[in-house]
Amino acid sequence: MDRARRRRGVGQEGGAGEEARPHSYSVTEEKERQDWLSEEILCSQLDKLMTNENGGAEGMPSLSSYTIELLDTVALNLHRIDKDVQRCDRNYGYFTTANLEKLRNIMCSYVWENLEMGYVQGMCDLLAPLMVILDDECLAYSCFTQLMKRMSQNFPNGGAMDTHFTNMRSLIQILDSELFELMHQNGDSTHLCFCYRWFLLDFKRELLYQDVFSVWEVIWVAPHISSQHFILFLALALVEVYREIIRDNTMDFTDIITFFNEMAERHDVQHILQIARELVRKVQSLIENK
Repeated sequence: MDRARRRRGVGQEGGAGEEARPHSYSVTEEKERQDWLSEEILCSQLDKLMTNENGGAEGMPSLSSYTIELLDTVALNLHRIDKDVQRCDRNYGYFTTANLEKLRNIMCSYVWENLEMGYVQGMCDLLAPLMVILDDECLAYSCFTQLMKRMSQNFPNGGAMDTHFTNMRSLIQILDSELFELMHQNGDSTHLCFCYRWFLLDFKRELLYQDVFSVWEVIWVAPHISSQHFILFLALALVEVYREIIRDNTMDFTDIITFFNEMAERHDVQHILQIARELVRKVQSLIENK
């Protein structure tokens, strides 16, 4: 039974003028029918993306041009996007059902344009504040695309995360050797994986929403007036604020992760930013006096 006949629900022996008769599917036929329906749904979503991108249907590829590999890749990414969208900032009033749908639209469009990277958990966290502040799908998509030119390097296969850890380790060793030795003694926390989420999302999950906007603005402008690596100084400032707690409780790697997870959205952001600026000046002074 070819696809065109199955789409119309007409059997091979049925004529054009013959009244359609109900068909009872076997288990195998039902599975094939469900697989075909899933493929049709995927193709329709791809067609919608292509239509939005091209401004019309002219020049769009036919359904037959989509390979099984492409459909599988898109299906996997749609599943990941849908899963993350539904749990993205649920407690923040802006994200009504309608706005979550807009967030999904933007993310689907971005992933379609960057299918080789695909969707990675955390991308919705980076998009959400842009939607809140801009409240416009087109602007949010454009700004998110620009943001990801930098942030995509922090995601798997980007390579930047290992560099962040190496630089952070060196920074602690230079500016707070006591803390560095203490962390090394308590289970080699010097690999600093507790900073992973900080670097991945520009501290988004660590802060209240109003503080996210303030910190992101500082991170974005810092390369032009302070340091290209300000995010490292911000991370060290966050550690320095709680260094006595870490020291007095001889925290190991797991303890530090648990501690900062519990402290999420409870930080004094202005105090942390001030310490970060002081750390930048301290390094600049060391370089000048070398």
